[in-house]
Amino acid sequence: MITITDLYHVLTAVVPLYVAMILAYGSVKWWKIFTPDQCSGINRFVALFAVPLLSFHFISTNNPYAMNYRFIAADTLQKLIVLAVLSLWSRISARASLDWSITLFSLSTLPNTLVMGIPLLKGMYGADSGSLMVQIVVLQCIIWYTLMLFLFEYRAARTLISEQFPDTAGSIISFRVDTDVISLDGKEPLETQAEVGDDGKLHVTVRKSTSSRSDIFSRRSHGPNSTLSLTPRPSNLTNAEIYSLQSSRNPTPRGSSSNHADFYSMVNGKNTSPRHSNFGLDEESGYANQKKKANGAEVGKDLHMFVWSSSASPVSEGGIHVFRGGEYAAGAHPKDYDDFGRDGYSLGNKPGAEGPVLSKLGSSSTAELNPKASIEAKATAMPPTSVMTRLILIMVWRKLIRNPNTYSSLIGLTWSLLSFKWNVEMPAIVAKSIAILSDAGLGMAMFSLGLFMALQPRIIACGKSVAALSMAVRFLTGPAVMAAASIAVGLRGLLLHIAIVQASLPQGIVPFVFAKEYNVHPDILSTGVIFGMLIALPITLVYYILLGL
Repeated sequence: MITITDLYHVLTAVVPLYVAMILAYGSVKWWKIFTPDQCSGINRFVALFAVPLLSFHFISTNNPYAMNYRFIAADTLQKLIVLAVLSLWSRISARASLDWSITLFSLSTLPNTLVMGIPLLKGMYGADSGSLMVQIVVLQCIIWYTLMLFLFEYRAARTLISEQFPDTAGSIISFRVDTDVISLDGKEPLETQAEVGDDGKLHVTVRKSTSSRSDIFSRRSHGPNSTLSLTPRPSNLTNAEIYSLQSSRNPTPRGSSSNHADFYSMVNGKNTSPRHSNFGLDEESGYANQKKKANGAEVGKDLHMFVWSSSASPVSEGGIHVFRGGEYAAGAHPKDYDDFGRDGYSLGNKPGAEGPVLSKLGSSSTAELNPKASIEAKATAMPPTSVMTRLILIMVWRKLIRNPNTYSSLIGLTWSLLSFKWNVEMPAIVAKSIAILSDAGLGMAMFSLGLFMALQPRIIACGKSVAALSMAVRFLTGPAVMAAASIAVGLRGLLLHIAIVQASLPQGIVPFVFAKEYNVHPDILSTGVIFGMLIALPITLVYYILLGL
């Protein structure tokens, strides 16, 4: 039976976290102490130092030889069940999409275990429960967050291939990615160059799009966060105009290996052009507009090339509703979130809707923008599984080796294996150097979360209906599946209670960071983090009380 003293211990462990979060929120929203730039600096410090050192502290001081394998099996089984259900849903339902599968997996299986789970469960069930939470943190960092990265990069790779090779993707047998390309997430303009081998198969090189072409455009920079802006300049293309369409939320279409000769041959019907250049033009970039007289005689031809760029700004909402990278692309109205599940992920506009769509122009590397046409996007055959897997693993590896949490988790696990095996103690000078920052990690993480909340225009950013659905998935479906998985592996009593309560924790922050980076329902994950934190304490207390009856 839960007593008043037990509840007081829980509140003693959790309320200080909310104090740090509220102080940060008030510092920005009410008292105007911090500017957005200062908040960005604080968040960067937390991401690079405070949280990685906090992870290292917990993992390095946890005995890996005393892990509860049945508890770990229950947590693993929960995630496998959710993956299996989502995989089945994607096969049998027309409303299913990879975007929603990733989002629903995040909502139902990846709680905020490090920041909220460890202090909360320690207050509820004692120090031993904290050790169980650390075991979950290890699995999250090493396995499940890596799986999330794999899914996001897989989605980005499919988008890139569908854009660049809508008809020939099945012929690709190899990818080479330049070393300066860290991710396919669309934040940077990328271009592809395909070479046909002796066997008729394609060998593709992916590189960053060239930022300066003196024969076509000039670059205007407005600071470190500025985007590429194109201005009309004289060129060898007759009646050519170049425009820049900037968006902070749409995936950035990548340039292709097509050149001036391709466009010149389209416009003038010839195979040669006055000038030859390797200027990479966007695969989805433009259309040739032919003007004709009433009698059918040709008057002139204008070539319009559109280049999309992304500013990756957390507050910019600008964009032109031309290229949609999912249901919540730039230009979408908040009410669009109420259409959750009605359309799968599509590279074009909704079937039957008026607006620009993309279609292939002959055999060239460009696509035609037809403002009035309305066609359904056809599925694109992907390269062989081995080729796709190798490409995705390369990108995931490059992301992981640049993430401080990767190193903190692996080094912490390695040290714990050595220290608990041979009873080796960390040198005091090293331990205190780490402790001085890791001790502040928990409070700084909550403070950073409060700053994030204050900088958002709305707490519920995705609409009430989708917010209600996401909260139901987070606080009802996740614990229910965990309860079933725990019972299936034989957890009973206190371990069963701990498993269910930790599954009812608020949404994890790392999945939101991924969602923002890859532009996959970031508003839903943002609501899950912010609103979930606000209602997490009463919900977890309800679970704690009910399970203690």
